[in-house]
Formats: sequence, C-alpha cells, structure tokens
Amino acid sequence: MDKENQWSEISKDVTDIAKKVKSKIDEEDLVDDLKDSFKNTIENTADIFKTLLNTLENTIRDDEIKQESQKVIENISQELKGVINDTKSKISGALNTNSIFEEE
Repeated sequence: MDKENQWSEISKDVTDIAKKVKSKIDEEDLVDDLKDSFKNTIENTADIFKTLLNTLENTIRDDEIKQESQKVIENISQELKGVINDTKSKISGALNTNSIFEEE
C-alpha cells in the first residue's frame, strides 16, 4: 500500500508540473499575441498619419492652412509616440516584475 501511495504522489506531482508548464506556455502565447497586436496597432496608426498628411498635401490649396494642419498632425503624432513609448516601458516593467515574482 505504501508503494501505491508513493506512485500516486509521484503521478500527482507530474500532473501538477504538466499543468504549470501548460499554463506558462498559454501565458507566453497571450503575451506574444498582445505584443503582436500592439505592434500592428502602432503600424496602422503610423499609416493613418502618413495617409492623412498626404491627403492634406494633395487637397488643401491654401499654404497657411496646409502648414498649420500639418503642424497639428505632426504634434499629435509626436504626442502619440510619447504615449506609446511610455506604454512600452510600463508593459516591459510589468512583464519583468511578473517574471521576477514567478521565479521566487
């Protein structure tokens, strides 16, 4: 009976480890999906700003309005870049913090 309990415990331990490994893999997949989604969002937003600037360049005839409009769009773009960089730093920091806690 004692050997059966030992094998039962070993089996339970192996099952627990397998669940932890699967959970870790699932978490890593989610993080990779979020990173890809974030990257795609940034690329799409950059394309939108480029298209908007090209549209302004090709449709607005008044040079003063064109320059002011371009300046506003460039300011928005710069502000967005700052927000994106801050967000990247926060996300990276959070991921590093989670990794440290998981190792402990």
